[in-house]
Amino acid sequence: MESKKVEKISKALADPNRLMILKSLRKNQNCLYCSDVSEFIDLAQPSISHHLKQLTDAELIISEKEGRNMKYTMNNKMIDQYIQFLQALKA
Repeated sequence: MESKKVEKISKALADPNRLMILKSLRKNQNCLYCSDVSEFIDLAQPSISHHLKQLTDAELIISEKEGRNMKYTMNNKMIDQYIQFLQALKA
């Protein structure tokens, strides 16, 4: 994994709101809609969209347009690669 990708993921994971989004994704069988996020995070819609974009840009989640809504799913492959990178640092 490239250093820039690791840096981008690490920065995305450094925010408590983004971590909360990822945890909620895991609880909801890896699927959330943008409107669902506002139910558990007390932020304005533009702020929620910003956090979702940061997670999408880091490739931790995948966004998919479904009608008028955006559906977000966990990108387990990228998370696995990130974990492997961290484990390699330990070894």
